[in-house]
Amino acid sequence: MKAAKKSRLFLLAAIVLAVAAGVSVYVARATGLAGPSSNAIMVVAPYWYNGTWVFDDPAVGLRREPFVAGVPEMIDVLVKDIPGAKDGFRLLFSANPFPGHQKTLTWLRGDSQGNFYRLEGTSMEGWICPAMFRYYRRPPASLYVKAEPIAR
Repeated sequence: MKAAKKSRLFLLAAIVLAVAAGVSVYVARATGLAGPSSNAIMVVAPYWYNGTWVFDDPAVGLRREPFVAGVPEMIDVLVKDIPGAKDGFRLLFSANPFPGHQKTLTWLRGDSQGNFYRLEGTSMEGWICPAMFRYYRRPPASLYVKAEPIAR
């Protein structure tokens, strides 16, 4: 009798742990805390709003998230050849190089909440705010980026 009871308790514990693990993975993905796979390319569509570049990403709970502290100037470099970019453009980014990436942002240092990156081939530095953690668990050593027009 004792062996059967222990076996049932073990089975129950295993089921509870499996359900808890599944729920935690679901919550982490739904809240953007899980982070993407190491080879994922993400896409946002920045646009000009109230004097700066912003973007929306409902999948991770962001609306009119502004780029600040040097990043708008970096974006200006990326979109200089895209007509009408202020109406919106596609920004692809990844922690890994991908075919056709335009520039590389290199991690310089972190501060209390965000991280500073340098735009390849320039002395431009920009601060990427904590919204980055909706996409990455830790700040990537490099971010590979590409700006392109949105097909309308």
